[in-house]
Amino acid sequence: MERCPWCMCNEKMIRYHDEEWGVPVYDDQKQFEFLMMEVMQCGLNWNMMIQKREIFRKCFDNFNFDKVAAYGEEDIQRIMETEGMIRSRRKIEAVIHNARCFQEIRREFGSFSDYIWGFTKGKTYLYTGHQKGKIPARNGLSDRISKDLKKRGLKYMGSVTVYSHLQACGIINDHMESCFRFDELLEVTDAVRKRRDHE
Repeated sequence: MERCPWCMCNEKMIRYHDEEWGVPVYDDQKQFEFLMMEVMQCGLNWNMMIQKREIFRKCFDNFNFDKVAAYGEEDIQRIMETEGMIRSRRKIEAVIHNARCFQEIRREFGSFSDYIWGFTKGKTYLYTGHQKGKIPARNGLSDRISKDLKKRGLKYMGSVTVYSHLQACGIINDHMESCFRFDELLEVTDAVRKRRDHE
């Protein structure tokens, strides 16, 4: 069974690739988890995020954004002192701040999922050439969403971070065509093909 090469380093990464990466996400708590893992990942690698995922869940109340939004200084200290946690006060504060911004988006749009899927009108995008491995770090879609998220106050929301989130939550299907998940996800998504040069 063939898979995207990036996941082949260990069992946790393979399981994440096989079960989660690129599967459309409509649950806001899962959206928040994926997005905040991207925040924690800035400057680091995704394998480390997958390895530390249970630590993140413990630190951030299983990514319950309402609970995280209410965090104060004691919570920051608790998280900083958690064994195995990434001890970046700025990132921890950003997750808490972003939870509050996340709540605002939910109030305006009904759900964060409705907000972010609105950029593609609920469609999963398949970009020409991506299935052959010509995958960019960012594109026009991630630029637009990044700009809007920043305008709404979210931190660590550069276009590269947002592009990774769009891949993870199924808005962009960037599985290799040779990967067994590519066709499986095509069957369960409302996918449209897009030309890369039109982004």
